[in-house]
Amino acid sequence: MKSSQKLNRREFISKMTSSAIGLTIIPSYVMGINGKTPPNDRINVALIGCGTQALRQLPDWLKREELQFVAICDPNKESYDYPLWGKPQGEKQGAPGGREIGRKQINNFYAEKTGKSAYNTCAAYADFRELLEKENSLDAIFIMTPDHSHATIALAGMQKNLCVATHKPISNFMNETRLACNVAQKTGVATHCFAFQDPEELYQLKAWIDNDLIGEVKELHRWTNRPMWPQGLPYLPEEEPIPEGFDWQLWLGPSTDRPYSSAYTHTVFRGWYEFGGGCLADMGYYGFWKDWRILNLGMPANAEGTKSFTCEIRDFRSTKVENNVSYPHAATIKWADVPVIGKHATVDVFWYEGGIKPSTPKSLVKKGVKMPEEGVMFVGERGTILADYGYGNIMALNVRDEEKQKASTKIPRSSRVDQTTEMIRAFKGGKPSRGRFQEVQAVAEAICLGNLAIRMNDRLEWDSENMKVTNFPQANEFVSRIYRKGWEL
Repeated sequence: MKSSQKLNRREFISKMTSSAIGLTIIPSYVMGINGKTPPNDRINVALIGCGTQALRQLPDWLKREELQFVAICDPNKESYDYPLWGKPQGEKQGAPGGREIGRKQINNFYAEKTGKSAYNTCAAYADFRELLEKENSLDAIFIMTPDHSHATIALAGMQKNLCVATHKPISNFMNETRLACNVAQKTGVATHCFAFQDPEELYQLKAWIDNDLIGEVKELHRWTNRPMWPQGLPYLPEEEPIPEGFDWQLWLGPSTDRPYSSAYTHTVFRGWYEFGGGCLADMGYYGFWKDWRILNLGMPANAEGTKSFTCEIRDFRSTKVENNVSYPHAATIKWADVPVIGKHATVDVFWYEGGIKPSTPKSLVKKGVKMPEEGVMFVGERGTILADYGYGNIMALNVRDEEKQKASTKIPRSSRVDQTTEMIRAFKGGKPSRGRFQEVQAVAEAICLGNLAIRMNDRLEWDSENMKVTNFPQANEFVSRIYRKGWEL
């Protein structure tokens, strides 16, 4: 490299690590003294969104030598009113959240780590746009906001040539999901979706299927006991005073204006069509993304959704209540004939939420075994594989010579790493993450299509190339959100 050339930090990190691709042992001069990451090789990160999920994951991120958190952003300054999951009733206050909570956590960690009495270099912002303009040393952003702003922030980060990681979903609307994934592909910016999982059980299950233990897979079933949050409300909540220190307009972001209510924010956003992706965009990413990898599935061309409803008494008559604003208490979806890439084969995929499960296989009935509360089931021509939601407690059902076949099935050794390491390697210019946007695109769009079918409570035929429903024109109104002026994508 000529002495006159200058590289910014991201270019330097990328070039240093890309030149070392293929080495099984990283030289000490790259890793620094005693294997520690030298300061100029750290990834400067801004955490955007500081609610319960972000604060839950932040401690593990802070422990990674390769990551340096330099800024934090949230429209909420500081409060203790975030819902507590799985806690008993009677609490005097909720969980903490907000940018000042996050900043204190980051500064306190680095102060203790460096042995300083105080550490105050982590900047805090209410508006992510201001953060992206002012923080010139940034290398990456971690997006932990409500679903409706994921794509908007991701696209702004990619426009700045920053590495982008986001929690699921990529977006709760189809147009934003497609746009974010396509921009990632076009720009080549390193991306990662935090829902990526690579458990050992995945390779065991894949080996069984690839080695024909149950024959050609014809059906895939997944079910969850979610929602674990308020959902199915047919009416918009009443207006409440905006809390001090909370910027409601910034929280709305690309969404059109509406009166503030605490029923929209702080971990309960997921149940609303406008702000969340329901149970499917929550648990579907964790489950279906692994299933899609095992079966090598493509993009569905249809989805049929059914949803629960409620009734109320009006004028002494029981009347069905129309719900056009939130996801239902329970629902099912069928994606028929999902293509298997590289084969002349298809799989019917089924989803159940709200405590609904598929019928119990006869072999389980005979054994007196109940279906798991949350689970997955692969139905083949000659047998069935059943497991808990995360592939735990895998069992083969109705398989001839089961033990002999299992014994002859070779499970390949995988070079597995945790997903944070996978992301860091990609962000430093190494091999692209298997959790990048392009890798989850088919699943992400299938989930958007499935949620649209739930919303319409009907079967939808999907023209993926032109991004429109061909048999139910009313559904196309919800392929894209209505944007606030100045926030259009």
